[in-house]
Amino acid sequence: MLNIDLIRKEPDTVRRSLTTRGEDTAVVDEVLKLDTRRRQLVTERDQMRGKQNEVNRRLGQQMATIRKQGGAAEPPKELREELDLISKQIESLNEESNQVEASLQRVMLTIPNIPLPDVPVGADSDGNIVASTWGQPKHFDFKPLPHWDLNEKLDILDMERGVKLSGARFFVMKGKGARLQRALINWMLDVHTAEYGYRETRLPYLVKEETLVGSGNLPKFGDNLYRDAEEDLWLIPTAEVGLTSLHRDEILEPGVLPLRYVAYTPCFRREKTSAGKDTRGIKRVHQFDKVELYSFVEPSKSEEAFQNIVKCSESLIQRLGIPYRVLRICTSDMGFQSAQTYDLEMWAPGCEEWLEVSSCSTCTDFQARRANIRYRPTLGARPEYPHTLNGSALALPRVVIAILETYQQADGSVVIPEVLRPYTGFDRIEPVKK
Repeated sequence: MLNIDLIRKEPDTVRRSLTTRGEDTAVVDEVLKLDTRRRQLVTERDQMRGKQNEVNRRLGQQMATIRKQGGAAEPPKELREELDLISKQIESLNEESNQVEASLQRVMLTIPNIPLPDVPVGADSDGNIVASTWGQPKHFDFKPLPHWDLNEKLDILDMERGVKLSGARFFVMKGKGARLQRALINWMLDVHTAEYGYRETRLPYLVKEETLVGSGNLPKFGDNLYRDAEEDLWLIPTAEVGLTSLHRDEILEPGVLPLRYVAYTPCFRREKTSAGKDTRGIKRVHQFDKVELYSFVEPSKSEEAFQNIVKCSESLIQRLGIPYRVLRICTSDMGFQSAQTYDLEMWAPGCEEWLEVSSCSTCTDFQARRANIRYRPTLGARPEYPHTLNGSALALPRVVIAILETYQQADGSVVIPEVLRPYTGFDRIEPVKK
């Protein structure tokens, strides 16, 4: 959530930001209108409370005078009627103020984060910039196959039974394919915890509505999420959701930051916006596995933490020996909660395309405000909002796709990258004899 002071003081800055994101700027005027009305109501209510106190004071004086004169202690009718009227006015002002406050909060939750100044401005994904590349695409002495054709020989994916179990865009992994996926998850968690100092965390896969509001997924993206309506719980689209709210409604004491977490979870997305795209194979599915990095840091350490997450993600791809590129994502293609995003894309030679396997973002204090997370810089200091950062490190099954297609051999087998062999227990996936 944006700081409302920014919208009050620099509405044109916010409008320009929304324009670069392709968003409607009318929401700024709506916020300002609601905020003005809310403050008017608060002022009127405070004035009425002051008047109420004054009438009560007068009433007390008159009652004291009546008692001193030995009269019956009955409050004067006109003052009682005036107090009743004031109380009703205060109640009405409170009711309207609460309604306006609720409307203001609903609108504020629909406004995306402000891009950092050096984020490329672009109208769509064509505005993304290739910041760097690593490695060279492998030369094959044969035409490399896409993973769905490789599977005909390896028999490690079962698309038909995935559809039978759950419908389109679901799949079953089996045999050495399933073991490869598990090996990747365990290896990534070990690297991030043992080498990079992230704390492993196991999260629920079903969360409350306010948890998704805190991360920025609700209310805007409710149509792309799976929900258990009876229990009012939602399946997570990413571990970022739960990690954001680990410290919701908390004030972190001095010296606690930075907090660095890593979590493996399955992720569930309806992918409604991608209907008709990438329907072959397992590039875009409703359920996938992902290892997520997440950091809470002081604002002055935000850029350093962002580069650390990018570095950790890149390191994994380099160890797998697969060419990749880093994209600086433009304003209109960034996530709702992000102020800066780099995507890492592996080269898949069979599909002949770049596959996004990591999206690393800094969210400034946007999520912390939504989730009411604060920290004290020093003892006794006023609480401030930390910055939050996240990054996929890495997302599956696209890493599996890149491995299968990069390390395929002419005989249809696939060699396992050396770093994974202690985790898989095998160094090659052989074609199945039929």
